[in-house]
Amino acid sequence: MELANGTGVQEFILLGFGVGQRERFLLLTFFSILYVLTLAENLTIITLVVLDTHLSRLPMYILLSNFSWLEMCYVTTTVPRMLFDLASPYGIISFNSCFFQFYLFFSLGNTECLFLSAMALDRYLAICHPLRYTQIMSQDFCYVLVATCWVVGSLWHILPVVLISRLSFCGPNIINHFLCDPVPILSLACPPLGIASNVYKIFMNAVVIGNVSFVVLSYSVVTFTLMKTSNQGNHKKAFSTISLHIVVVTLFYGSVAEMYLTPGGESQSEVTKAVTLFYTAVTPFLNPLIYCLRNDQVKEALGKLLKKKERLLRSTVSM
Repeated sequence: MELANGTGVQEFILLGFGVGQRERFLLLTFFSILYVLTLAENLTIITLVVLDTHLSRLPMYILLSNFSWLEMCYVTTTVPRMLFDLASPYGIISFNSCFFQFYLFFSLGNTECLFLSAMALDRYLAICHPLRYTQIMSQDFCYVLVATCWVVGSLWHILPVVLISRLSFCGPNIINHFLCDPVPILSLACPPLGIASNVYKIFMNAVVIGNVSFVVLSYSVVTFTLMKTSNQGNHKKAFSTISLHIVVVTLFYGSVAEMYLTPGGESQSEVTKAVTLFYTAVTPFLNPLIYCLRNDQVKEALGKLLKKKERLLRSTVSM
């Protein structure tokens, strides 16, 4: 991916949060702890799925472990840089680093949209077509689905990033944000903007609206199917799983829609920062808790792992 700066601007200044030194320290402490906990939670899920021979063969958990890895990458794209800027007086970032963050942030965001759709497809097939589920959602198909999410997600935003990077930046270089978001970057570019702005909006709307529509349709059919189910035990268990998925989808798409699809959603800088902070730092922390809160299989796998670790520790001490 070749970036070309149309002018002599070599760096940008990220304003971050307009707060005092004491508030900066509190934010630094809070988000440092949140970041470590987020990595620990998602790494735990990956470890449980990899080490448990039963879970590692189930499509739902193959998708969940990849989603956890994605969340670790997603939060690492923004939070460490934000922590660095909170700890330093100036949020200076080079031109290439800024656009590299822009690319990573949106490519991983696209990949998350695709994984949420893949997980919705998995639940749709499991509940609406249970007899054909194992035939359709085989391990091979699941791995192809995972690879497709990663590849398409990583390629989707290359064109908008390259087009915006080739614009001329002829004056101010201050970005009123804590990350390199395209909207404040475009506001710094000198006219004419050409097709860059429109291409970015088309690509953004396509991936969000397309995936939201698919997810809403899938879970609507699933909910309707469950309402017709006579088996109350399976009914409640399936509803419990689906409700957790819907909470995760709502948290992510609700904040993204507020930012990028609502008219004027990007105009208020402080609101923009708060919403962006929520879906880049808070949501990745909440997702593992939500998915595993009422998941008996994950709890069972965690119990086995802890017991195995306890036995190993006892045998080591006894020696």
